[in-house]
Amino acid sequence: MALKLSCLHCGQVNRVPQDRLSAGPKCGTCGAALLPGKPMALDFATLEKAARTDELPLLVDFWAPWCGPCRMMAPEFEKAAAMLQGTARLAKIDTQSHPDATVRFNIQGIPAFILFRDGRERARLTGARPAGQLADWTRSHIATS
Repeated sequence: MALKLSCLHCGQVNRVPQDRLSAGPKCGTCGAALLPGKPMALDFATLEKAARTDELPLLVDFWAPWCGPCRMMAPEFEKAAAMLQGTARLAKIDTQSHPDATVRFNIQGIPAFILFRDGRERARLTGARPAGQLADWTRSHIATS
């Protein structure tokens, strides 16, 4: 079975056989890694496309550079990305640079995390957390969706 994954660099939708997810798949258009193992910064258009299209869970951190808890959360989010490698992709969107994302996804406070899968929001969490807790939360919602 092949999964649809949007390239977080160029936005192109790729089909990746599920048994090849651990082989470091690359975008057929731009050659970027589809599962880089670290959070990727997104713009609003790429976020909307990936949230709507991707069949592998996508965990998005809504943050802003002026937010102290967001800056403290950044290294924990990096660790969570490594813990969730192959299970989910992690991405970040700067709500100061992309205020449309804040409105579109009804973000009330940051840092905020939304887990998307198969074109739908599956779960939402607000506030800074340790990487292990964020990874466990993500896995529990992937298992139930």
